[in-house]
Amino acid sequence: MSEPLKQIAALPVVETPDGPRVLLITTRGRGRWTIPRGWPKQGVPDSELAATEAAEEAGVTGKIDKTPIGSYTYTKRLHFYSWAKCVVDVYRLSVKTHEADWQEKNSRKVRWASPDEAASLVADANWRHCCAAFSISRPRR
Repeated sequence: MSEPLKQIAALPVVETPDGPRVLLITTRGRGRWTIPRGWPKQGVPDSELAATEAAEEAGVTGKIDKTPIGSYTYTKRLHFYSWAKCVVDVYRLSVKTHEADWQEKNSRKVRWASPDEAASLVADANWRHCCAAFSISRPRR
């Protein structure tokens, strides 16, 4: 069996008087709820890549943690008959701004949700299991 592929993700979080809210986006292909993620790029720190993915896919910017708050695995469809196991390192993004217009606005939906609601919306069981725990992790200083 081949090694799992690596992906990098941002978990956009905003603190509200009612507790943390996380930002979910839909995948482009199937419209499933997930978080902004992408493939590592040589010479780009993973945390910086996570912040870039969040800006491009969800229109959010802020302070990104330099170390991951956790990881999860899922099976990604690469082609019609091709699947691969992926390990996703997740970086918390403390959101400062949510732009009205961004690069992938017309190809994705976005939704702010409580950690429990987010966990109930995501399709992947491994991600669902981790969602609530990730979102309440406090930013690292």
